[in-house]
Amino acid sequence: MTFDLITMGRVSVDVYPDQVGTPLEDVESFGKYLGGSPTNVAVAAARYGRRTAVITRTGEDPFGRFIHKALQGYGVDDRFVTAVPGLPTPLAFCEIFPPDDFPLYFYRYPKAPDLEIRPDELDLDAIRSARIVWGTVTGLSQEPSREATLTALGEHPGQTVIDLDYRPMLWDDPSEAPHWAGLALERATVAVGNLEECEVAVGEREPRAAARAILARGPELAIVKMGPEGVLAATADEVVEVPPVKVDVVNGLGAGDAFGGAICHGLLAGWDLRRLVEFAGAAGAIVASRIACSDAMPAQDEVDELLKEPR
Repeated sequence: MTFDLITMGRVSVDVYPDQVGTPLEDVESFGKYLGGSPTNVAVAAARYGRRTAVITRTGEDPFGRFIHKALQGYGVDDRFVTAVPGLPTPLAFCEIFPPDDFPLYFYRYPKAPDLEIRPDELDLDAIRSARIVWGTVTGLSQEPSREATLTALGEHPGQTVIDLDYRPMLWDDPSEAPHWAGLALERATVAVGNLEECEVAVGEREPRAAARAILARGPELAIVKMGPEGVLAATADEVVEVPPVKVDVVNGLGAGDAFGGAICHGLLAGWDLRRLVEFAGAAGAIVASRIACSDAMPAQDEVDELLKEPR
């Protein structure tokens, strides 16, 4: 099978409170969801009918089995998801304080199995034949995942996306992140990140300067998420700025993953830059208006309907 999209990296079981606006110590019940940014990107793209797969690793435990069942239920191929004996499947808890406070608590100890992805277990034929390969900066935080991520990006002859996804608590030495992010940029055709992530990767926080710095490292398309100011996307010949889609935010944590899956869908469809970014922004807004991440990913008709509404 030739995949439209293969993503690679973090996976978890997201444990989100049913009670909004309540500290974790006072929460009485939780929902359990598939999580992990690149995993959710694969789910989001699958919602648009794309053939997707994820390369990741879990523990040999019930939560690992849950991840396989959830991926299959969402139509994401799980053949590249393998278990690591002795390491537990990661959990991620959050608190939900709308509209803009969603503290995350990662349980990835003693080491997350998704950082044990090895270069020698990669199906390079599948990676080379996929239409898009998606990797993350978090996947560069430790070996052997670091080498595996750079190998996958380097082996793919077509569109490769690096998500500048940066979470300092997942690095033993966060000062190493700019170096490894830079190497990934050299292997990518598209880069996606928020202002903080762009500053870590290329030393620039001002959106246009960040986009120029990203393009100078090799990608053909730089997408800079500007939070409440919307999104800027730039190529060597074009710059597009799109304002945010206004929604009542419930949980903003999955919005970036929905955005990423929509970006992949639009790239595969060959959309122009403005349509690409407008659609992705609307997809992210829909997920921000819901509690879950993976469960909340919209279908194309939902996104199109939102875009038709007056803003």
